Amino acid sequence: MNFVTHLECSLTGKHYPAAQVHGLSEAGRPLLVRYDLEKIAQHTDRDAWRHSKLPGFWRYLELLPLLQHNDLPELGEVITPLLSMKQRHGAHVLIKDEGRLPTASFKARGLGMAVAMAQQLGIDKLAMPSNGNAGAALAAYGQRAGLQTLVYCPADTPEINIKETRLCGAEVALIDGFIDDCGRLLKTRMQEEGWFDVSTLKEPYRLEGKKTMGIELAEQLDWELPEVIFYPTGGGTGLIGMWKAFAELKAMGWLKDQPLPRMVAVQASGCAPMVRAYENGDEFAQRWEDAHTVAAGIRVPAAVGDFLILRAVRESNGTAIAVDDDAIRDAWVAAAQHEGLLMCPEGAATYAAYLQLLEQGWLSRDARVVLFNCASGHKYPLPESS
Repeated sequence: MNFVTHLECSLTGKHYPAAQVHGLSEAGRPLLVRYDLEKIAQHTDRDAWRHSKLPGFWRYLELLPLLQHNDLPELGEVITPLLSMKQRHGAHVLIKDEGRLPTASFKARGLGMAVAMAQQLGIDKLAMPSNGNAGAALAAYGQRAGLQTLVYCPADTPEINIKETRLCGAEVALIDGFIDDCGRLLKTRMQEEGWFDVSTLKEPYRLEGKKTMGIELAEQLDWELPEVIFYPTGGGTGLIGMWKAFAELKAMGWLKDQPLPRMVAVQASGCAPMVRAYENGDEFAQRWEDAHTVAAGIRVPAAVGDFLILRAVRESNGTAIAVDDDAIRDAWVAAAQHEGLLMCPEGAATYAAYLQLLEQGWLSRDARVVLFNCASGHKYPLPESS
């Protein structure tokens, strides 16, 4: 079932052998998994995925790097629903509710795949920095696979995330600083104690797990993608992964003949390095100083995959947009009060961005749109209703 041909440096294009342990490339950039797409198209019936016995995202075996599909660290994965915002906007505006996944966030996709691959490659100690949900997912899947896990979090990480991560067996250290500060401090300990780094894009397989958001979305929409996708962007793995998935599906001839979606990278105005780089025409983003936002999951001052995020946005004729915390809170409340949808703050940021770009005339009111709600609203202190 494995159709992987090699790994490839996302910056230089240099090839690396598959089925081996890898971190970043020699150039210090993310490695991308490459597949024999022609062979997959010849030997796979895309519609057969609907009848797979594997749960949720695990069923897309042919487009995943798994070396074997027995004894996966399953936790009850599901196909997450698409919910229309029919009361205010109509059936053409959809929210993909990733809060239905194990650990109640989309981090389950990436960390589930990273843990499975680590287990299959003989790695037993996994570590990463996290703003909350990723750490919880690593802890849960790591525990399921019988691996040790270590997570460094900013000290102001939501308390429920910290408790959840510890309860699922991870060692958690709280650090005064941002997520990239956690990463720098953790790096020394990983080197001294032999922990393997599963930070965002610092190994190849979290991206492949996050990629399943794009495959799943295409399948749910009968292989006809939306015109615009709004994605809350911190490290940006999901945005990069979906763009990779769409390219793979298109190369196999599995998508209906239409332009690929315009990708919108949504950030908070208090931490918007991608927006600044996009507006300046830069290829790489500079670190954002004094990062702050109510949406902790997108408070990422610097991202190792910055150029991949910007590349996807530009190749898709999309955009990058920053929304302020007041707009996030207003959208959060509006989604609940008008649609009955309890979003997380990062998901609410995508709704705020949609409203902002609608007002600016960047997209039409009848455009087919998908907003990603990346976690359950129950994991956060909720805003007061008016």
